[in-house]
Amino acid sequence: MSNYELMVIFTPVLSEEDFKASQKKYQDMIASFGGATVHSNPWGLKSLAYPIQKKTTGIYWVLEYSGPTDLNEKLKIQILRDEQIMRHMITKLDKYAVEYNHVKRNGGFAVKQKMEA
Repeated sequence: MSNYELMVIFTPVLSEEDFKASQKKYQDMIASFGGATVHSNPWGLKSLAYPIQKKTTGIYWVLEYSGPTDLNEKLKIQILRDEQIMRHMITKLDKYAVEYNHVKRNGGFAVKQKMEA
């Protein structure tokens, strides 16, 4: 089982319910293909650096998951068929990226100030 990160930009015309339904659909799809969701992070509506399909904003979603190597091809086919998705990117995470994401989620990078005597 390898670790991956999926970033998706959905079309900005989705309602909140449709966005949550799409998130659940892809998380369930990963589980049905033998993977497991590690962390889901919806970023919400953000401005795009350049227009995509004549749209200047998009709804971002980042999903960290683990699964077998053939899972990505099956997932990519479903993503390309989905008209609600404008762009996507799947990144394989090495052990350092997995550790970094885990520490970052748990607030491990907070700056600690020394107390002066």
